[in-house]
Amino acid sequence: MAHEPLLLIAANDPTPLALAPWAEACRAALDAGERLVMLFGRPDGNAFMLTAVLQPPATGLRVLRARAPRGASYPALTASHPAAQIHERELWEQTGPNGITPEGHPWLKPVRFEGARQQRMDEYPFFTVRGQEVHEVGVGPIHASVIEPGHFRFMCHGERVQHLEIQLGYQHRGVEALLLQRPPLALTPLIETVAGDSSIAYAWGYCAAVEALAGIAITPEAERVRGIALELERIAMHLVGLTGLATDIAFLQGGATYGRLRTAIINATMRVSGSRFGRGWLRPGGVRHAIGDERRRDLQATLAAFAKDLAEVNALVLGARSVRSRLQGVGTVSARAARDLGLVGHAARASGVDVDTRADLPGRLYTAHPVTPQVEYDGDCWARLRVRMREIDESLRWLDTLLADPAIDLATASPPPLGAPKPETLCISVREGFRGPVVQAYETDAGGRLRHVKLQDPSLPNWFGLALAVRDNEISDFPICNKSFDLSYCGNDL
Repeated sequence: MAHEPLLLIAANDPTPLALAPWAEACRAALDAGERLVMLFGRPDGNAFMLTAVLQPPATGLRVLRARAPRGASYPALTASHPAAQIHERELWEQTGPNGITPEGHPWLKPVRFEGARQQRMDEYPFFTVRGQEVHEVGVGPIHASVIEPGHFRFMCHGERVQHLEIQLGYQHRGVEALLLQRPPLALTPLIETVAGDSSIAYAWGYCAAVEALAGIAITPEAERVRGIALELERIAMHLVGLTGLATDIAFLQGGATYGRLRTAIINATMRVSGSRFGRGWLRPGGVRHAIGDERRRDLQATLAAFAKDLAEVNALVLGARSVRSRLQGVGTVSARAARDLGLVGHAARASGVDVDTRADLPGRLYTAHPVTPQVEYDGDCWARLRVRMREIDESLRWLDTLLADPAIDLATASPPPLGAPKPETLCISVREGFRGPVVQAYETDAGGRLRHVKLQDPSLPNWFGLALAVRDNEISDFPICNKSFDLSYCGNDL
């Protein structure tokens, strides 16, 4: 049976552990090679309910839960498993001043400056590099154009970066709290805007979660349409990254062509769904827009013309000595570092870490229509460029398998009726967006209302990877390192 990108359990089954055995169980799981997918806590009377979402090798998701008194502490997992660092920082921050402390955490700093910390962002304890010829360069939080707020502090020796620290959290959007103010089945318009470049990934993960909570299964036809929507989004957003990389190194023909090709993809999405970002396409129970014969032919024709032009511009970019010399060997993250830091998405795969939810947790859709993860091994900007190109090619191949086969029905997508969500139930949902897994957790109370929502953009574990990539590079290399990761400020600043 295929491992599902979704887990549904009774909220207290199994019975939550005490804090110490929970921490030891988490450590043992990580020692055994399980991946820490998500770690969060919520208030539970005069205590906190903690949840660790784990993915063992070659199996489905599982959780370890604990009930811990306020003000409690446990030995930090980060000391032996650096991939836990951002998750434990977030847990410490979100449980507040009298919350849960990971003792011995080497980098215990705010992630988003929530609550009372909002007025204390200028007290952020930046790491410092000492030396007579060391200087600091601060960039942001206000940037040019439409870039969202974030502060980058470079510690440099001459032009060479010794360390980069990234301070985010300026937006204070309160997304998770806002989601609790509406009925569970009416959240799609909000979910689609958590990170605008991943509208489909977030919407599909949310829809899958509320469908599981309501006890229904969508039709295979609707699931195929959702898969098509997600792959179109993946292509379009990888093209944004390729446009940025080409533009940042002044390879203008590549930048202009990738931008033009992205327009073709998002316009095709608009012709099917009414939105260039696919907003309104997915809803709990199915999809609002199936793909009939006319739209199917339109997509096929668009993708065929697109693939021809894409191959030409890719060959031009890959064959240019100026591109190779600017990107190769710049911003390298080794396979060990990527694995230790828990990097995800194309950033991990460019460093030789073969993780892709579509292959690891394929569910019904990707079991019937498999995806081959695209992996490079050099871990530099050149590798991240090549992975993006290859992932677009793989998405095109995958789309063609569905669109070109007349036996595959994409036009019948009638949604089943949705009942009330199950009470006292926890659902974890994962979907592989273009930059990595979008993870969502929804827990209901005794009345079937949402008690807690936790969202995690793939940018969260990857920001530290960007900081590591810049080390020992010139400060002028930062723009291309940044674009090669293509992380989301708003995906972090929930």
